[in-house]
Amino acid sequence: MRIHFIAIGGAAMHNLALALHYKGYQISGSDDAIFEPSYSRLKAQGLLPENFGWFPEKITESLDAIVLGMHAKVDNPELKRAQELGVKIYSYPEFLFEQSKNKTRVVIGGSHGKTTITSMILHVLNYHGIEVDYMVGAQLDGFDTMVHLTDYNDFIVLEGDEYLSSAIDMRPKFHLYRPNIALLSGIAWDHINVFPTYENYVEQFSIFTDSIINGGIMVYNEEDLEVVSVVEASENPIRKLPYKTAEYYIENGQTLLITPEGDMPVEIFGKHNLSNLSGAKWICQNMGIDENDFYEAIASFKGASKRLEKIGETESNVAYKDFAHSPSKVKATTQAVKSQYPNRKLIACLELHTYSSLNAEFLNEYEGTLEDADEAVVFYSPEAVTIKKLKDITQEQIAAAFQRNNLKVFTDSNGFKEYLFSRKYQNTALLLMSSGNYGGLNFDDVKTLL
Repeated sequence: MRIHFIAIGGAAMHNLALALHYKGYQISGSDDAIFEPSYSRLKAQGLLPENFGWFPEKITESLDAIVLGMHAKVDNPELKRAQELGVKIYSYPEFLFEQSKNKTRVVIGGSHGKTTITSMILHVLNYHGIEVDYMVGAQLDGFDTMVHLTDYNDFIVLEGDEYLSSAIDMRPKFHLYRPNIALLSGIAWDHINVFPTYENYVEQFSIFTDSIINGGIMVYNEEDLEVVSVVEASENPIRKLPYKTAEYYIENGQTLLITPEGDMPVEIFGKHNLSNLSGAKWICQNMGIDENDFYEAIASFKGASKRLEKIGETESNVAYKDFAHSPSKVKATTQAVKSQYPNRKLIACLELHTYSSLNAEFLNEYEGTLEDADEAVVFYSPEAVTIKKLKDITQEQIAAAFQRNNLKVFTDSNGFKEYLFSRKYQNTALLLMSSGNYGGLNFDDVKTLL
């Protein structure tokens, strides 16, 4: 098949392009800018566009299909040409469904934890030599790409994102997968630019639950009241299997999982991650992995990229980076590090970087999220607020929203870096939470602080 990608440089899009290339498809693509690691990975496989920009002449009737990325707008010249010619146009999730129609689809949904749970499942399957197709939102140890597609694997494991599919398909991605087996980890309002009310956001998870095929399975977090409400209200004829946080304890900075075979040390930590582990176990068991085999494999799981990822450690100090940006993730991650290192000073730094987090009307959702930190810092760029065409926010608004009198707020990247690099660290846990990089912080340099 000949497939053309409009906006091939995106994190998800370039991984799908690579997966189809490895499958033997003829792949072409366009984008107006491509950054690392997409640039090098596409170039290595001969898929990097010769020139950046949009070229309608690339779109011909000889193409079997177009895959349209979220980065492409409705007036994209290549998209308009494809519509004129009547070439079949798929969104990213539509194409994944098309590739998996004859497989057992396992879809992991939720406002938080879905990347980690999907990664846990894939780690366990890989450990036991079980091959599946997959799509996950982070690079994993032992996996070359974030997307893998074949004609022969029975299962496909998909991270189910609730964000929109494309500029011409405003449905959330996870509505399109029609799972045989699904998981719902939690519901906490996010993506305010798409779902302006909490009720509208929750409704998307009801639709997801009702999209499970008849006789399918929903594994759900019974400790999240909104999840329970959504799942129990569904009249879809499916099996509903609740899970709760695994039993564990912390001893000398080491988390130990309580299992039928005895107490087992694990690499991950934090109540939210032990909850994720329980959900992953249920999914794996429904995919044919017994409990003992799950525990054997999960002991070596070190986490998904940028999810409580240790970036440096000495005898008295440790530093982590985490993708956390939504209020629920910030609170859970901060609590996790404080619980793991209760006798160390926790310095928690958060960058407000996304549309929701920089929205003045959403800021109050962050109240109390940094209360477990001994020292709390928030960084944001006024320029990012302008780029996103949002109302200006002030340092005073942020301090009021977080309800913390001693909150340090930085709007200048150099000022934030000076704060980090000018202090002495002793018996400290440093936590850097962001989906960005604090205006140019090199995380490798953080190691020198410890």
